[in-house]
This record gives sequence, C-alpha cells and structure tokens, in this order.
Amino acid sequence: MARPMKVFAALDTEGVTTVRVLVRHDMETGLRKSKKDGSLIPAHFIQNIDVKHGDKTVLSAQWGAAVSKNPSLFCYFKGGVVGEEVTVSWFDNKGESGSKTSLITQAD
Repeated sequence: MARPMKVFAALDTEGVTTVRVLVRHDMETGLRKSKKDGSLIPAHFIQNIDVKHGDKTVLSAQWGAAVSKNPSLFCYFKGGVVGEEVTVSWFDNKGESGSKTSLITQAD
C-alpha cells in the first residue's frame, strides 16, 4: 500500500538544496502488545530510504524499528537547480514501498 509522503526541496542563495521529507508509516517495533488481546503487534518498519537528484543518489539510509512513527528526514546537497527533480523512495520489511518526486524551488 503506497502511503502519502510529502517532499519539499528548496535551493538557498548559497547553492545548497535542502530536502525535507515527511513519511506516513506506523514504524512498529514488533515489541508492542495489542490492547485488545495482549498479543504482540508484528514488526513493520521502513528499512531503506533513498533521496535522488536526477540520476545521482544524494542520500541512502538504512532504518530500523527504533525510528519513530511518521518519521521526518532532512538532507542537504549542492548542485541543485530550481526546477530540477528530487525523488525520495523507501521500502519496508513487509514489501511495501513508496516514492514521491518534487521540484526544487527557490528558498524564501
């Protein structure tokens, strides 16, 4: 199931592009118990997340169960131009994945 994700990319006056990502994901550790019957809730968390500028990977991270629910991510890189694309993609331990592309804008 593709979950909503928000991606913002802005170029500042010094040529640095800031990428902000908000991912909607439960990020279950596998250690929490159900309030209903006390059984363990299965682990369900993002394993990998990548940020690409064009064909170049500017960030690749491996996450685990210790990352909070609905995580946010910030990264910075040089070489971006207003109007170019930044793509963020992720996949989790249950085979779900998501991807979102955003255009670089000029920072205020």
